[in-house]
Amino acid sequence: MDIDDIIKRFPLEERIYSFRCVKAWSMVIPWVGFPLEKLIQFVEPTSAARYVAFQTLHDPEQMPGQKDRFLGGGLDYPYVESLTMEEALHPFTLPALGVYGKTLPPQNGAPIRLVTPWKYGFKNIKSIVKIRFTRERPPSTWNLAAPDEYGFYVNVNPDVDHTRWSQASERVIGAGGLLNVQRQPTLLFNGYAEQVAHLYRRLNLRDNF
Repeated sequence: MDIDDIIKRFPLEERIYSFRCVKAWSMVIPWVGFPLEKLIQFVEPTSAARYVAFQTLHDPEQMPGQKDRFLGGGLDYPYVESLTMEEALHPFTLPALGVYGKTLPPQNGAPIRLVTPWKYGFKNIKSIVKIRFTRERPPSTWNLAAPDEYGFYVNVNPDVDHTRWSQASERVIGAGGLLNVQRQPTLLFNGYAEQVAHLYRRLNLRDNF
């Protein structure tokens, strides 16, 4: 299924979400996309599917940072990420094809990227070219690179600090001007606890970060 097929089959809508980076900054972003649950319902995975795995485009000529580990931030490519099936089916989970009312540009993850607003930004994999369903938990790039710093779930949690900085507060991009950087307390699940906390009711959120 290509992008044109997706646009024809799944009507696009605008979703305004808060975006929280693991490096402790945040901003509000208007994405254009469709609920991932609609795609999952269309392809009808078997009952054995427990996870949804995503893979990014691997094209070192087009993306020079993929040519070696130094330029690519010490990561192995292609970049991969995954969600539990429950997370993927949540109505807030969005494959985005646009931002600010325009087609998604390359730097924001064209032609399609994942948006899960209650998770740190790096979980929102860009330039998706492959989606598959698995029984076992698939790997995720940052978790492979530094498992003590980047967990599988990557839910925004002010009580679980990164190993090198606090996550208790965040710098708000676009607020306060250049000389008056505004900070605000970080909210559990990036402010979406009422909508998503039930997904993790059986988990210790400190151990499963």
